[in-house]
Amino acid sequence: MAAATADLFRSASTCSKSSDQVITALQTIQQQQKQTTMASLPPTLDFAKTEEEICSKWATESTFKTQDALGVERGDKEYTFYDGPPFATGLPHYGHILAGTIKDVVTRYAVMTGRRVIRRAGWDCHGLPVEYEIDQKLGITHRDQVLEMGVDKYNDTCRGIVTRYTKEWERTVTRLGRWVDFENDYKTMDPTFMESVWWVFKELFNKDLVYQGYKVMPFSTACGTPLSNFEAGLNYKDVSDPAVVVSFPVVGMEGVSFVAWTTTPWTLPSNIALCVHPTMEYIQILDKKADKRYILAKSRLGQLFPIMNNKKKWKPKMADELYAIEETFVGSDLVGKKYQPMFDYFVNDEDAGEYFRILSDTYVTDDAGTGIVHQAPAFGEDDYRVCLAHGVIQKGKDLPCPVDSNGMFTEMVPEVKGLHVKKADDTLIALIKEKGRMVHKDQLQHSYPFCWRSDTPLIYKAVPSWFVKVEEIRDKIVENNKKTYWVPNQVKEGRFHSWLTDARDWAVSRNRFWGTPIPIWCSESMDEVVCIGSVDELAELSGVRVTDLHKDVVDEITIPSKKNPGTVLRRVDEVFDCWFESGSMPYAQKHYPFVNKESFEDGFPADFIAEGLDQTRGWFYTLMVLSTALFDKPAFKNLIVNGLVLAGDGKKMSKRLKNYPDPNLVIDKYGADALRMYLINSPVVRAESLKFQEPGVLGVVKEVFLPLYNAFRFFSQNLERLEANTGTKFVPSKDKVSAATNPTDVWISAATQGLIKFVHEEMTAYRLYTVMPALVSFVTQLTNWYVRLNRDRLKGLEGGESESEAGLQVMYDVLLDVTILMAPFTPFITEYFYQHLRKLQPSYADAANGGGSSNPVMPGKSDSVHFLTLPAYDDGRLNADAVEAMEALQVIVESGRYVREKRNISLRTPVKCVTVILRNPSANVIESLNGPLKGYILSELNAWDLVIVPKEEEHEWVTLSLTPNFNLLGRKLGKKMKDFKTHVTSMSHADAVACLENGGLDFEGLAISAKDELVSKLAFSKEGEHWESTSTPEGDVVVAVDCTQDEAILSAGRSRELINAIQQLRKAAGLDLSDAVEVFFEESAGINVVESAVSNNTNLFEAKFQGAIPVPKKFAPSWSVVLRSDSADIGGSKVEVSICRPAVAGRCGLSDEVGYFLSTLEPSNLDGSALSITVDGKDISLSQGEDFWVNTVAKLRATKAISWLE
Repeated sequence: MAAATADLFRSASTCSKSSDQVITALQTIQQQQKQTTMASLPPTLDFAKTEEEICSKWATESTFKTQDALGVERGDKEYTFYDGPPFATGLPHYGHILAGTIKDVVTRYAVMTGRRVIRRAGWDCHGLPVEYEIDQKLGITHRDQVLEMGVDKYNDTCRGIVTRYTKEWERTVTRLGRWVDFENDYKTMDPTFMESVWWVFKELFNKDLVYQGYKVMPFSTACGTPLSNFEAGLNYKDVSDPAVVVSFPVVGMEGVSFVAWTTTPWTLPSNIALCVHPTMEYIQILDKKADKRYILAKSRLGQLFPIMNNKKKWKPKMADELYAIEETFVGSDLVGKKYQPMFDYFVNDEDAGEYFRILSDTYVTDDAGTGIVHQAPAFGEDDYRVCLAHGVIQKGKDLPCPVDSNGMFTEMVPEVKGLHVKKADDTLIALIKEKGRMVHKDQLQHSYPFCWRSDTPLIYKAVPSWFVKVEEIRDKIVENNKKTYWVPNQVKEGRFHSWLTDARDWAVSRNRFWGTPIPIWCSESMDEVVCIGSVDELAELSGVRVTDLHKDVVDEITIPSKKNPGTVLRRVDEVFDCWFESGSMPYAQKHYPFVNKESFEDGFPADFIAEGLDQTRGWFYTLMVLSTALFDKPAFKNLIVNGLVLAGDGKKMSKRLKNYPDPNLVIDKYGADALRMYLINSPVVRAESLKFQEPGVLGVVKEVFLPLYNAFRFFSQNLERLEANTGTKFVPSKDKVSAATNPTDVWISAATQGLIKFVHEEMTAYRLYTVMPALVSFVTQLTNWYVRLNRDRLKGLEGGESESEAGLQVMYDVLLDVTILMAPFTPFITEYFYQHLRKLQPSYADAANGGGSSNPVMPGKSDSVHFLTLPAYDDGRLNADAVEAMEALQVIVESGRYVREKRNISLRTPVKCVTVILRNPSANVIESLNGPLKGYILSELNAWDLVIVPKEEEHEWVTLSLTPNFNLLGRKLGKKMKDFKTHVTSMSHADAVACLENGGLDFEGLAISAKDELVSKLAFSKEGEHWESTSTPEGDVVVAVDCTQDEAILSAGRSRELINAIQQLRKAAGLDLSDAVEVFFEESAGINVVESAVSNNTNLFEAKFQGAIPVPKKFAPSWSVVLRSDSADIGGSKVEVSICRPAVAGRCGLSDEVGYFLSTLEPSNLDGSALSITVDGKDISLSQGEDFWVNTVAKLRATKAISWLE
């Protein structure tokens, strides 16, 4: 810099450059100098871009693999985690991102607390999601089309799309900061996975937990396959269906008909019986308007005469106009009676002699319908059961079923042949009307199950299926569920427990093609059945060894019969429900029991799983069923259930409606850390719903990450300043942190240790919903309180560099602990902070030559924050007194600010006194507020005095009032409440105090507790217009401010306004904390508001700006370089304020050439000695203090040009 200045001076002297040219050159030099002194951290951080750079760093350095390798080398105990495999046929959405974040947080925490976690990616490849997409693509609407195409070609087409989006998944998941091993992933279509699924099924088969049955199941006509009961419960929708009441004429009772109600008219062609309740009361009535006779439940007359359901309009006397009761029956009296069928499609069946009669069963209710239920056993679970029990149908025989696997009517009902059942309703209703059998028609709004994959209405249909006997082991499943720990617990005890206690046998077969084939080979008559449990077993029995276990391969394999030599066993047609594969995932992902037997058994049950609330009837259920059936154990120990992420309008997120922002765009805009924190700091981690709001993600950036980064940068800047000023390298020292005596240092250290303790306690309990608010709150405490309270101290402006270093030691310690502690939650920003913080550690030098990726791990040496162990709390640094005192300070400061706002007093204007009244404060709080914390309160509230009112004087300032706790006392006092309220609210201050001190009072023989049955509140009662006050919501703290305004107060306020204007200019100019400036102001003629304020507060400005007291602009050297200038409103007057580069000031009357010379001098280089120059051949000697001064303020003081500068 000195050489450059000399060159500039020589150039100016010889070339006679203009003043403007010199100034421009000086500005260039100044900028060059700035570049060498600015702090290394940028003023703002692009979080998303920084995260991408960190992702690249992790990939280049194999950070995830290294973390795992370090754990293996240490012999860390495995923490078993099961990750439910997603389908890769679609892109990840917010539900996946949420669950993935929860999984990543918990597993990262486990690794950083001494456990090793295997985190393999897995893909669900089989089942309806894939087949449905292929069917849509190829226009397949019927099973026969697949057979014509060839199952091998169909399966190859399915195989071709199952991994279509795996790269997109990997990109999104990795960008989210989730560490998952994609290189060693597993797929449910892998032969090893499928073989383990076979093993699972054979184990169940050997335990007699498998059977083939004919059962009415939820059936997807779009997919042509039955669904399990829990799948049917995944997608209910509100729909409108026709609801009809139809008549069935009674054989032998001329003109009398049974009437039945149904919301599925399409099932009436299959009707073969009617059912009544055996003990319900039934009546025969004459419908006077229709002149027809009907039999129905007496309690269900409202179904025929809807006006009876309107309590306002219906009058009993109206009954005589509508109907007449002719006969009464009990349901059992009607059993066996015959009726005329609605249609004659099945009147000639072999078993038709048993059809078309009245049956009875207690499942019939009178809460809807007519009390008579029509029976179509092919389409109703109860229908099937009741007809079977009464001998209407026989086991093993075909049922009257005119509907094919695609929900189309067959030629059995020619009028609607080829129509889908739901589209046939109108035609059938018209046929019923033609027959004169329609009694009443309406529309019913109700909740109806839809296929979770095709989003089409389900029907219930009898199909042959393979079942797992869940009901037989149901009690064991319930008991095993009790051994698990769920967050939140109410899902376990409520929804899941209810589902388990009512669990039905599980239909695990699907009449589809792309899936793991059910490994049963049997004879045509089913008298010989073999269940295969491995590839080796199949090879041994069939002589054929296969490398692929899909249907198109194994269906070609036969097994010679042992019972009937010369014949062969063939595989049954069905494949497994993909939920069976998901439930087998713990075993199949490890190819258990064929390999990894010991490692699996050591890690079973899993330590942790996590998925959404919808999996209570899905994966959680299948895991529990299979683990109980196999090992009589739960599949997992700990589970976090998340709620649903909805669109901002509360509706389900829909790609079609585009009612949510693209997750990748949100990540690219705000960063993954912000999205992670937004999701896990919301009700959704308590299994509640979250309405996703993009501004919420932005809020995390603005309210958490920006303040945290600014605090981090502030620390970095002051660290560099400290090292520059002291010439000593900063070395972190735990001893110096422990020896800290500043009350805010002690407090923030104690709060940090308390946070560490809390995070460990809550993460051990898997309560992410309590951890995240605590972390966010702590960031606020650090940035909004600690840094703000200590800003000048950390800058070295209060207490000198020794106090600055003490504070920076504490701040470094806190930042390092919190950085490591937050690493599982926000992996990117913590990595960024750590890479800067580690360089200050002495062990940083050990990172060279691979040391950073070796054990033992330690801050500084280790190359990633994610290699480190989370800090354990230091019990010796926990300090409840310090935390309690700081909480009191914060309440007082926040209340004081509110009082200022009430009176519209700017914080830049001081107030004379703040008076505080605390209800029963501890001695520690009083001592702290009157002692070491007092200065902080005065500074924060810009007050000249603080008074903490002693207990004995509080009656002079406040009144204590009592009111009843109505929630607790309402039942206890009853009618006495009014009198009691009058009694306690009329108490004097002294009586109220006595009541609290005595622990309560007696009222008409009843003991009233002051602790929880009374509410106490302090209210300010001092008289005087100059007072403004507020009470805390709890009523235990009152803060009053003396709002008197005099000239001294106003002058100090204007000084604060000027300081703020100067700070804004410094910020706009991009100046660093250590950058010195000169300040000049210019007021309108005749106005001296600013000069008066400065003259009264010179010490304040001198301390704030390193001696740079603002002075009138007319005194500025002509060569001053203005860095920033703007107009400011100070005390109601417009003032021009300028900040300038420090410049040497010269005495008046110097020549231009001497002025040019002085303009090139760097003030910090002056040492008091005289200077000699030659101008036009003449030697000139210049003396510091006579001809020039180090700055303008020094000149004005020496020359006494301004009276108030002394």
